[in-house]
Amino acid sequence: MDLRIQCLVVDSADPSRSAAFWEAALGWRRTYDTDDEVALEPPAGSPEDGIVADLLFVRVPGPKTGKNRLHLDLRPVDQAAEVARLEGLGAQRVDIGQGPDVSWVVMADPVGNEFCVLRPLPG
Repeated sequence: MDLRIQCLVVDSADPSRSAAFWEAALGWRRTYDTDDEVALEPPAGSPEDGIVADLLFVRVPGPKTGKNRLHLDLRPVDQAAEVARLEGLGAQRVDIGQGPDVSWVVMADPVGNEFCVLRPLPG
C-alpha cells in the first residue's frame, strides 16, 4: 500500500496557543500559520524531517469536552525533568482515571488536550 499519515490534526479553540506550547515542547518549527490553522513539522534536516507526521492545529468552536480519542505519548530520557519542563511551559497533570500505579504521567496542554509522558526505555 502506498499510503502514509501526513499529519495528526488537533482541534483547538486557539490554534496559535496550542501550537506555541507544542512548538516549545518538541522544538519543532511552524511551517504554516493562519488564524484558523497552524502546522508544526520536525526541525529541518533532523532524522524526523519528512518522516514523522506533522501536527496541524485547527480552530473549532467552543471548549474541549470529554477525553481525547487520540493522544500523544512522549518518551523522554528523564521523565521527572520532562514533566517539570512541560509544566513550566503551561501543561498540567490531569487525572483521567489512570490510578496511582501507572508508569506514565498524564498531562494536558494549555487548551486541555491530554498527552502522556512515559518512562525512559530501559538501557
